This record gives sequence, structure tokens and C-alpha cells, in this order.
Amino acid sequence: MFSHVMLGANDIEESKAFYDAILGVLGHKPGVIDPKGRCFYFTDSGVFALTKPIDGEAASGGNGSTIGFAVESPEQADLWHAAGIANGGAPCEDPPGVREGGDMKLYLAYLRDPSGNKICALRRL
Repeated sequence: MFSHVMLGANDIEESKAFYDAILGVLGHKPGVIDPKGRCFYFTDSGVFALTKPIDGEAASGGNGSTIGFAVESPEQADLWHAAGIANGGAPCEDPPGVREGGDMKLYLAYLRDPSGNKICALRRL
């Protein structure tokens, strides 16, 4: 459905270290910084990227926005969460665990990245 997702970052190197750690847990290669200072993670299904905002303002988390990363198991979500905390992320929402609603049962782990963007690891159970 998506060709790419790009998030604003205030410090590309700090954000790269954070995303290298959490995306590494998911089996992705470290990000590549281009000549414009943006960081890209290339996958077979799309691109995830980090950039300083082009308007010169500070990057900030979008109110009501979340980017979700698919994980293979609750254990992988927990490793993802721990890697994020160890690399400059901050916990948010409830601790990692099962959430149920309607006919859905999910394992979710939420973090704020170093620039305040809200992200999560998700496994449908």
C-alpha cells in the first residue's frame, strides 16, 4: 500500500542509531545516509526514511500519529522495545502486552523515538 514512510528527525545520527537498533532486531540492515543528510532504510516492500524538516522548524511527533512495525512474535516485540529504550527511545502508552478489542487480539509495544515520533511494534495473535 505504501511506497515509503518519512519521519522528521532533529538529530539524524541520534535517530539513525535508534532506528538501526530497533530495525536491526527485525532483521533490517543499518540505514544509509545520502548526500543531503537523510537516512534511508530500504526493504523489498518499501522505504523508511528520516530527514530534518525542510521548513527549518524542529521535528515533532504528530498528535494522533503512529507508525507501526510488524514483528514476528511477542518476544521480538519485547526485544524491539528494549533496543529502543537502550538507544534513546522512551516508553509510552501501556507496557508491551496483549490488547483486545472486538474480534482482534494484538501484541503491541509502543515507543517515542528521539525526536518524539510515536512508533509501535505489532503482532496479530
